[in-house]
Amino acid sequence: MSRTEFVVTTAVILFVAFCLGWFANWLLHRFTRVAAGDVAELDRMSQELHEAEETRDQAITYLQQREAELTNQLNQTEAELRAAMDGLRDARHETEEMRRHIESVNQA
Repeated sequence: MSRTEFVVTTAVILFVAFCLGWFANWLLHRFTRVAAGDVAELDRMSQELHEAEETRDQAITYLQQREAELTNQLNQTEAELRAAMDGLRDARHETEEMRRHIESVNQA
């Protein structure tokens, strides 16, 4: 085999290898290419997910505010109950003192 034949054979082999590589690349991209409909669906799903996350965040904020309001209301109610119980205790004590005073006046 002469030098020229060797160069031509090597060039043909390299060209065939290049063509096979290009064809394999084209075939791979042909099968793995994402369809426009799929991209649109992914965009729609992404938007829905974003809206759902915003709704969740708003719900969490509302629940935290509502919980704070209810906790405050519960604390106020408990304070009013304590005040009412203290007033009732004082009234019972005063009533008992008045009863004793009346009994002592009636016995005398």
